This record gives sequence, structure tokens and C-alpha cells, in this order.
Amino acid sequence: MSWQAPTEAEILQTLDATWPAARYFESGPFTLRLGQNGGQRVSAASANGPANEAEIGEAERSMLALNQARLFMISGKDAELDSTLAARGYTVKDPVTMFACSVEVLAQHDLKDLTAIRSEAPLEVMKEIWAAGRIEKGRLAVMARTKGAKTYLLGRTDDRPAGAAFVAMDGTSAMLHALEILPKHRRKGLGLAMTAAAAAWAAEQGAETFSLIAITANTAACGLYRSLGMQEVGHYHYRKKD
Repeated sequence: MSWQAPTEAEILQTLDATWPAARYFESGPFTLRLGQNGGQRVSAASANGPANEAEIGEAERSMLALNQARLFMISGKDAELDSTLAARGYTVKDPVTMFACSVEVLAQHDLKDLTAIRSEAPLEVMKEIWAAGRIEKGRLAVMARTKGAKTYLLGRTDDRPAGAAFVAMDGTSAMLHALEILPKHRRKGLGLAMTAAAAAWAAEQGAETFSLIAITANTAACGLYRSLGMQEVGHYHYRKKD
């Protein structure tokens, strides 16, 4: 059976499963997330259907009650909400591109050496690498509470620790998160090697689809993923009101 690209909704489901919020709440047509300093993805509200002004206002009050910013995640189905939030003074923040491919497409590039070392828990050197990229306690807590199969990857180049990443399973899909390469070790092929190693691990877990998300403005990363045969399968952005 040939591989079929996931829908935007399926990618968002995998995102919630492999990078989960501390808690989820329902407010009218919205799902609210308690992030606990785990980043925007686990702190944003998302719409499950059409929303009126009163329902948006209630969601705003709920987010403020959680001591969080008024932040909405806007995917392709949310054009009307996007326009409404713009009229309410919300600005666009961090457009994101979703990528996916058959797991074998990336796993074939795995070097099968010590370039990417697996660990069941984050090593101290991984925490140091992530801290350099502002991936700190709150995001480490997200990784810790992810259920199901997962692994942490330590990347090495020039015989030194140089990168860290996290990958987790959701059914037959895997998603890569928190890929961080130390600045002095970038442009040496480590990003490719670690992504391929993550895909190889996912294949061993029975994954069929490998996915990740990238900030659209990060043209270097997006270019790398396209060159590896990954397909754009969706987009989202945030609307934020200070």
C-alpha cells in the first residue's frame, strides 16, 4: 500500500499527542491549553467550529484567568476566525509550515553510527544544548509528559556533543521536536543526520509517517526538509493580543 500524506487536521492531532499541554479545557467552540512555560504550541487556543464574538470573549477571559497571553492557533479551516481576530486587534505571529513524508524516505539517510545517540531520558549535555536555544524547563516538562514511545537524541560532530532532539510516536505517525544544533556546529550536516536517525528510530516503532513543523521564515530549515523529500501538508499561525 502506497504512502498517503496526512491531512492538516491529522498533523495537528499528532502535534497534540507528541507535544502535549499540561491540561486541556473546553470553552464553547474552543480548546484551551495550559502551557506552563512549554511554548506557544501548548498555550494556544484552537477552534473546533465557528465562534461568535461572545464565545471569543469568553475564551479570552479564560486564557487571562490561566495567566496566559490571549493566543489563538489559526489553521487552514479558520479563515473567518482569523479575520475576526484581526478586527479585534490581534497580530499574526510565527507562521508555521507542516512537513510530512513516508518514514522510509528519511530513514534511508541514517548513518547508523554514533552521530546520533539515543537516550530514554534527557542527558545533562542535552539540556545544556537545548538551553542554548531557549529550550528549557517548561519544554523539557512537555517532553517528559508525552505518553507512548519516545526517545531523546544526542547529536555529535567533530567528536563533540553538538545537537539534541526529541521524537515521539502517535499511532503509526512520528513527529520530531526540539531539534537544536549549537551555532558553531551548524552547516556540517548534523541536522540531516539527526532527522534521519529520528526517522530510523520511528521506523523501528512501526511508524509509517514522519512529520515535523518549522517556522516558515526559517528558510534554511524548510529548504533542508524539502530537499529530503518531505512534503508541505499544511500551515498555521498564531494570532496574539498583548
